[in-house]
Amino acid sequence: MKIIFSRKGFDSAAGGGASPIVDGCPISLPIPSAGHSVTTYGDLGLGEHVKVASRGKLGATDFCHHDPMFRADGMCLFGQHAAAQTHLANQGVGVGDVFVFFGLFREEATGEPHHRIFGYQVVEEIVDLVFCDDDRRAELAAMGHPHALGMHSKNDMIYIGRGDTAKANDTELRLTVPDGPPSLWNRPDWLMRGGLSYHDRADRWIRGGKLRSVARGQEFVADIGRRKAPRDWLDHIIAVIGRS
Repeated sequence: MKIIFSRKGFDSAAGGGASPIVDGCPISLPIPSAGHSVTTYGDLGLGEHVKVASRGKLGATDFCHHDPMFRADGMCLFGQHAAAQTHLANQGVGVGDVFVFFGLFREEATGEPHHRIFGYQVVEEIVDLVFCDDDRRAELAAMGHPHALGMHSKNDMIYIGRGDTAKANDTELRLTVPDGPPSLWNRPDWLMRGGLSYHDRADRWIRGGKLRSVARGQEFVADIGRRKAPRDWLDHIIAVIGRS
């Protein structure tokens, strides 16, 4: 089994700022659309939030890349392609694995930016948009998923499965250490050097259970096999998201 720490939403490069925490609820702002979208920020009720986060560069009428897409029926659709998808494939990510979505958020009280987990997806199906039939692609396009609306690259995939987002600013979902730069994390006890893709350098693994995460990159894969400790951690994170 694999746990994938998947970076999504606004940051200083994509969108221009951190996603907000509003009335105690973290709201992940989708990045701006690169051309395949039928969804505006206004459609999602995020017009004012995106205006503030982008410092006025974006607003309610701008189209967004609505991905991952969390649906009212409890399902999540998440698209990936190009180098990031190649990495997932090379790591053997498949059905039964779990994406743990995190992003850059800003504390309401202090304005402190930090990384936090905001959602998850249990992979139940992987649709290869290059080879799937027209009816399946049309079905996904009708849902408004940007990867089904237009091919992003030659290895365009949509991961489908149950998922949810956090509804509260729970401290157990925060990755960044208190008062630290966003990239300095309190890592789970089970996560050790050599156990997370893109994080092989020794200087990233800091004494005291800290991890300096890479500045860029989207998908960081931990192959946990059948180990109990990471499964217990994952079950707890999903429970925290569900209770929020």
